[in-house]
Amino acid sequence: MTDNSANNGPTADKDAVEDLIQILDLEQIEVNLFRGHSPDVSWQRVFGGQVIGQALVAAYRTVEERICHSLHAYFIRPGDPKIPILYEVDRSRDGKSFTTRRVVAIQHGKQIFNLAASFQVPETGFEHQASMPDVPAPEDLPNERELRKAIQDRLPPDIARHFARPRPIEIRPVNPQDYIDPLPMEPAQHVWFRARKEVEDSPALHQCITAYASDMTLLDTCIRPHGVSWLSGKLQTASLDHAMWFHAPFRSDDWLLYTQDSPSASGARGFNRGSIYTRSGQLVASVAQEGLIRYHGKPRG
Repeated sequence: MTDNSANNGPTADKDAVEDLIQILDLEQIEVNLFRGHSPDVSWQRVFGGQVIGQALVAAYRTVEERICHSLHAYFIRPGDPKIPILYEVDRSRDGKSFTTRRVVAIQHGKQIFNLAASFQVPETGFEHQASMPDVPAPEDLPNERELRKAIQDRLPPDIARHFARPRPIEIRPVNPQDYIDPLPMEPAQHVWFRARKEVEDSPALHQCITAYASDMTLLDTCIRPHGVSWLSGKLQTASLDHAMWFHAPFRSDDWLLYTQDSPSASGARGFNRGSIYTRSGQLVASVAQEGLIRYHGKPRG
């Protein structure tokens, strides 16, 4: 098996962040019409977080001096990574305090995704929040790369290559599940994450990067109680919808705690919730997602 570690050091990590920023930097081809590209990877469909982030960028390109406070999206068809994605923005409303946008992502002449986002002029008002869970600091945890490297010799070559490639987002799970032989666990997990290099001071860009990252690990939460793994080849999963609320400013290149739970799975769907905190304990975003989970085998629990 080829050792890819030499191509996966700090420089490669920084390049991966630059690649992500370039992917989020959409090309404007007409008023309200933008074009985005996908990274050159071997997977057959576009990562959902990429489409969320790009659609939010497209909406932001039509908004001035306002910050996104919520977005709601539906995944309609799998995205094709081999061709560009067109993002068409509908300027639904420009009010005194709130601006609303609708974004439709198109490939092969069909909608693959749509997003509604609302933006607000900054205001002050009442404040309260749920407390951050007491978990180990990220420095006290192994990173996801170390966890994956420990098992890469036991993986098929294509999966091992995917595990070894540079990634823009560093992840440190608090309570990881075994990829190869997963045991049933409670439907909850905590994950620290951050961009692997410093990002410019742009609140909109930090939101778009975190929107991209918010689709990572969340769907796994509803699978944890059933003792199955996507490595088995028997598990079919896909994000169906995704909602996100931004509560306060933050930086995507500082450690953020993504605490997740899954209250329900039924009808071949799993429902997941997430709360994102800064290291200081401030709740800066909330996430909800429903995903398709079909298992073509016999679950363990």
